[in-house]
Amino acid sequence: MLLALAGIAFLCSCNNIQLDFAGKKKNKNAVARVYDKYLYKTDIENLVSKESSAQDSALIAKSFIDDWIKQNIILHLAENNLPEEQKNVERQLQEYRNSLITFAYEQELVRQRLDTVVTDDEIEKYYNENGKNFVLRSNIVKAIFVKAAKKTPKVDKVKALIRSTKEKDRQQLEEFCYQYALDYSLNDNEWMQFDDLLKRVPIKTYDKEEFLRNNRFIEFSDSVNVYYVSILGFQTSESNSPLNFVKETIRELIINKRKLLLIEEMQKSAFKQAQQNNEFEIYQ
Repeated sequence: MLLALAGIAFLCSCNNIQLDFAGKKKNKNAVARVYDKYLYKTDIENLVSKESSAQDSALIAKSFIDDWIKQNIILHLAENNLPEEQKNVERQLQEYRNSLITFAYEQELVRQRLDTVVTDDEIEKYYNENGKNFVLRSNIVKAIFVKAAKKTPKVDKVKALIRSTKEKDRQQLEEFCYQYALDYSLNDNEWMQFDDLLKRVPIKTYDKEEFLRNNRFIEFSDSVNVYYVSILGFQTSESNSPLNFVKETIRELIINKRKLLLIEEMQKSAFKQAQQNNEFEIYQ
């Protein structure tokens, strides 16, 4: 704190901060004035930490004072040049306050009462009723892949393992990946964006849809690595999304719909209760 005050004292002695305020009566506790507004030592003495040097304290305090002066000069200009209707912000402030309080109440209501459990049956029902709203914007694939260095032990066995559907072969492939793979994905039930796969496996293709229609297994290499990709399924852009691909999106849509309905019901209930209790009137 002493360092901070030392910095402030240093500022008060600077030529660019005049404390006799051009002939006006000086307030002994003020460090700056803009028209009839004063900035006091107590306003800035907690700006810096106790560990700051006197020089750092002075710089921080000076920056704050400069900003305060600029802000209040512009505010003075606005107050003196804007018409009264533009300066009257009380209504906007009240409306903003009202919206914040209402939103906070609605959020608390949602937190306490919203049912966030969504069953698979509900998701499937929503998908069947709104399938046309889930059109793919890009190509997606179900695929597994392995990236490994060319000199990796047993890398020549990956080709056969990745194409096999036998459980023991999948276990061997997983063990290989855990030990040696530079990158891999063996989740054959998960849809992914084809573009995301291409970021991890640099397949060169000029027509993505044509490539997907004509390739199920891809093997290629660059100067140091070898890549194996098995495409188990795909859907092209503009076709309907598979349910599994949009399952979480649907879950969120259902919950959001419940939230809106809960808020709407609360508003109707509150209105009806106030009406029954004669707590409002509409005058003609």
